[in-house]
Amino acid sequence: MIRRTLTVTATAADADQRLDKFLAGRLPELSRARLQALLEAGEVSRDGVLITEASCRVKPGQRFAVGLPEPKPARPQAEAIPLDVLYEDEHLLVLDKPAGLVVHPAPGHAGGTLVNALLGHCQAGSAGGLSGIGGVLRPGIVHRLDKDASGLMVVAKDDRAHVRLAAQFSVHRIERVYEAIVWGLPPRPSGSIERPIGRHPKDRKRMAVVESGKRALTHYRLEAAAGTLGARLRVTLATGRTHQIRVHLGTLGLGIIGDPIYRPRRRASLSPALKQHLAGFGRMALHARILGFEHPVTGASLRFERPAPATFDRLFECLQAELTDAGDSRLANHGAGKLGA
Repeated sequence: MIRRTLTVTATAADADQRLDKFLAGRLPELSRARLQALLEAGEVSRDGVLITEASCRVKPGQRFAVGLPEPKPARPQAEAIPLDVLYEDEHLLVLDKPAGLVVHPAPGHAGGTLVNALLGHCQAGSAGGLSGIGGVLRPGIVHRLDKDASGLMVVAKDDRAHVRLAAQFSVHRIERVYEAIVWGLPPRPSGSIERPIGRHPKDRKRMAVVESGKRALTHYRLEAAAGTLGARLRVTLATGRTHQIRVHLGTLGLGIIGDPIYRPRRRASLSPALKQHLAGFGRMALHARILGFEHPVTGASLRFERPAPATFDRLFECLQAELTDAGDSRLANHGAGKLGA
């Protein structure tokens, strides 16, 4: 089914109506509740600018566009997809998600997702099932990692664990540390970025720093630098907004290598060898290295660590070699040493 967009223009008779009420009256095929959900999901624009407030007042002449996403796929099926599980009990499991694996089914990814793998894993005889609080398409999913990122995730196997883990995430009591390799060099060896994040005003697939967004705080530390060409960073989340690391680092002019959405400016004059390595890297250079939380049932403190894949080391070596080849080796090892030291 092709994605549809409905458009409607307000007249003088519509002036000062709540937006959700106005749209429901002009688009009778959509309920008011459905329209409120579409607003929250960033599917409604006013004169080309995304709008999320259902209570805003309509003015004559304003033109609204309502996007209708493709129908959600059917209930996901169990699939025999191998999982790298670090810890598991009857209430939860912790795993290392590989890059390229989508977390839950969505248009274009009806199968082959982490959810399909988890259903297969649980049916294969491990203790427990999956929490149903996440809904049909997101059973057990308490948080997520982007498809092109890798690293540690916790999954709830019963509803009690799900509720209590979600509460820890909501009050930012989860320890989350990432590794990232970026284009460019941060202005200081370490620092914090506190800027509100919300949906991008013109692109519903992206997030951005917006004054009306939610509070977001990110800490970073430089671990190693390849001159000013690139850097390896340790990034700690104090909050957990969608695309937070990517958006916040972008405010410093730092783009994560391999990021398919927040693409940094093209790098000029790269050697053929580095270009070839980048073409074969095939993922985003972002990895969730450390995950720490309180067990939602026993109260025990749990902390897991899994370093980034060896491909990160090889990528950074190529960045440093780029400087050496350019006769700038004195900058190649500038930085603060290895991550996790």
